[in-house]
Amino acid sequence: MKQQVLVLYLATSALDADVVGWSVYDGTGASRPTTGDSDEPPYKTGVAALEDGWRLFQASQLIPPYPGHEHDTSFLKHEFFFEKLQQDSSGSTV
Repeated sequence: MKQQVLVLYLATSALDADVVGWSVYDGTGASRPTTGDSDEPPYKTGVAALEDGWRLFQASQLIPPYPGHEHDTSFLKHEFFFEKLQQDSSGSTV
């Protein structure tokens, strides 16, 4: 099995919120996506990715900013990591 990873940045912490940014990584080697490949996200929402077979495996913690640090740069809020597992070319599973 080979892994594909999809990172979606949503407008809010809800999985049905609109996608505002994304990254795609293809461990199968079938494609080589890069930043700026498309003006349109691969899915409108996180739920749409789930409906297409992507498995959610990580979501950012919802931590409020410390008072006085509301505008500091840090991790991206509302970041969700998804994966798909694809069989390798021999058809065998690992």
